[in-house]
Amino acid sequence: MTSVSQSSFQTTILVVDDIPENITVLGELLKPVYTVRVSTNGRRALESAIVHPLPDLILLDVMMPEMDGYEVLSRLRDIPETRDIPVIFITALDGVEDESLGFDLGAADYITKPLRPAIVMARIKAQLELKQARDRLRDQNAWLETEVARRMRQNQRIQDASMRALASLAETRDNETGNHILRTQGYVNVLAKELAKKPHHAAALTPAIIDSYTKAAPLHDIGKVGIPDEILNKPGKFEPEEWAIMQTHARIGSDAIWRAIQNEEDQSELDFLHIAMEISHYHHEKWDGSGYPEGLKGKSIPLSARLMALADVFDALISKRVYKSAFPVDNAVEIIIEGKGKHFDPEIVEAFLSRLDEFRSIAARYRDQEKA
Repeated sequence: MTSVSQSSFQTTILVVDDIPENITVLGELLKPVYTVRVSTNGRRALESAIVHPLPDLILLDVMMPEMDGYEVLSRLRDIPETRDIPVIFITALDGVEDESLGFDLGAADYITKPLRPAIVMARIKAQLELKQARDRLRDQNAWLETEVARRMRQNQRIQDASMRALASLAETRDNETGNHILRTQGYVNVLAKELAKKPHHAAALTPAIIDSYTKAAPLHDIGKVGIPDEILNKPGKFEPEEWAIMQTHARIGSDAIWRAIQNEEDQSELDFLHIAMEISHYHHEKWDGSGYPEGLKGKSIPLSARLMALADVFDALISKRVYKSAFPVDNAVEIIIEGKGKHFDPEIVEAFLSRLDEFRSIAARYRDQEKA
């Protein structure tokens, strides 16, 4: 006697035939090996096919009243749960056209009557093995997709944390805190999303670009690592030569980022670092051309840097520095409005005023703690 593995009985086969004698023959042949489910017409077959556990294979008679096998198969392929279940037609027909129609509809195989047990079992075994292979591949692909997504999220978190850590080095030397980074990131994100509502900015401020702006924002002052402490932390007004040195932090930052990425072959994967270079280099430019280091004017200043300019100045105004006390938010708003069309892009000032409540919320959420 041939031994039967326990797993075979966990395989369910749905037999669909309107002739009881045919069902009896197939049942006696299959039940010693498989779990068998029976339907005597097409409509009941459709109902039985979606009952869990779903059948692993369907043996489907072609010639049935009311709904023939072709229509049953067509409907099975329209149902998501049953779309991938292999179907073997059982038929007395032997025409090539009949077989072509079945294969076109998605039949896996044909078994012709009269049934020969060895052929029936061989065809069933072959289709079940193919299904098991497809299922394993599908499950493996699903696992791989989930794992890739998880690793990408993990890498993204590591990347973001690394960027904030690098930025914090510069901010710490300037007696600022990591909260300045979080606040300015939030401000840039809010401003960019508000500007994106305008038709002429929509193409330049897609969600992906806004995300890159937000990720790049923490590196705006990375160049401060190259400024001597006695200048960086001077509590009073700079002498002209000191101010000239202080201004070099913009170029120092962008040059440092460029040196880090210039030898990378695929620059497309480093878009946010190219944006970080822009922000670092140009965020002290002013709308009227009076800024540094290049003295750019108006829209010749990259949009990312124009956004950062307002975010950085607003945060500097409401924060305590070695050379000043923190301004109340209302006073900072007045200064931003006074700078409209001079220091700041007028549209960005309008975006700022439209989302002022969110600026207040971000400032409160990430406010600096007083040092003991």
